[in-house]
Formats: sequence, C-alpha cells, structure tokens
Amino acid sequence: MAKRSRKYLDAAKLIDRTKRYPLMEAVELAKETSITKFDATVEVVFRLNLDPRKAEQNLRGAIVLPYGTGKVRRVLVLTKGSKQKEAEEAGADYVGDTEYLEKIKQGWFDFDVIVATPDMMPELGKLGRILGPKGLMPNAKTGTVTMDLAKAVEEIKAGKVEYRVDKTGNVPAIVGKASFDSEKIAENIKTVYQTLIRLKPSTVKGVYVKNIAVSTTMGPGIKIAPESIV
Repeated sequence: MAKRSRKYLDAAKLIDRTKRYPLMEAVELAKETSITKFDATVEVVFRLNLDPRKAEQNLRGAIVLPYGTGKVRRVLVLTKGSKQKEAEEAGADYVGDTEYLEKIKQGWFDFDVIVATPDMMPELGKLGRILGPKGLMPNAKTGTVTMDLAKAVEEIKAGKVEYRVDKTGNVPAIVGKASFDSEKIAENIKTVYQTLIRLKPSTVKGVYVKNIAVSTTMGPGIKIAPESIV
C-alpha cells in the first residue's frame, strides 16, 4: 500500500469514513480537504449494482454539465470537404483528415478529444491499438462519431463529460475544480446522478446505487448520501 503524505493524513482526519454526508456538506469537505498546490480536479464516483458483461448494463455515454469541468479541452475533428469549415467555425482546435492520422501514427497527441464523421471511421479504426488504450477512439454513444460536428464541438467546449461503467460497476465523472463554488459542483453531481438514475437498466435487481463518493486530486474520498441528491 502506498504511503500517504502528512497532508493527506491531516485532511483525512476531518472526515468520518462511516458517515454518508449530505451533498453540499460532502462537496464543501472535498474542497476543504484538497491538498494540492494547483487547482485540483473534483471527481465523483458512483458504485452501481451493474454487471458490465451484460450488454444492457454496460452503461456508456456523455453529459453536458451545467457548469462545465473547468478544463479546456482540445478538440481534433477528422472529416472531409465542406464539413471541415463547419468544424472550424464551431471552434475545433484541429481540423483535417488523413494528414492528422499520419501525425497520430508518428506519436502526436496534442489533443484531448477526437470527433469524426462516419466516413472517417474505417481509417481511424486502423489506429485502434494506439487510440483505444488512451480512451481516444471516437464513439457514437458519446456523440463523437457524428455528422453534426458543430453541436459535438460546442458541447465538448461547454463541458461535456463522458461516463462509462468499469468492470467493478464504478462510474467515475469529473465534475469541476476545487476553485468552483460548492453550488456549481453540487449541480454538476446532480446532473450526472439524475442521468444514471434515468438510464437504470430494467434488469437490475435490488439496490441500484450502492455508494457515491466525491474527492479532489490526491485528496480523500467523502461518501455522499444518495437521498440528499434531489
């Protein structure tokens, strides 16, 4: 087990690990226990009663948060012809087709998200072994394979986040920065929570939301009472 820093241990003393805190109290504690010198990222993790091996329970998608994530995301759009102008006007950082595929093959990754039109996917698919492990492969479920490039780029720039259940049933999501007002972080958490509740698969039996925890980069986790997120 990794040795914890004194700052972390001091911060952890402020938290009752046996308690599930009301949403606002949990968010304020997360901000208070942020231990980094930089503006830490705030993340929420939902532990759900899901088995991702079942297709209908393998939740994946994207949400536009009301207050964004506080992170500027660089968008690469891969498309051809007149669609390139649409992407440029929407604010994409890089727009092109095969020349960017070649750059990626050479190890270029100065971007955070790829948006592509469907006609580019056969070529992009050849880079699956490079892009897949980095979580950069576009996907229709997250809105990054689309003909509506303007909408896709604008939503990403506005604070769209992707979510995906992992093999243990956890769904993590970035919900802001430690410098955000507590109310804004709380509203972002509510938005993710309400989306996951709405998408609850009909095949799930028993308790759906097992646990919710919020934390900042390198900071301790604080459990949230699900009933306080309304």
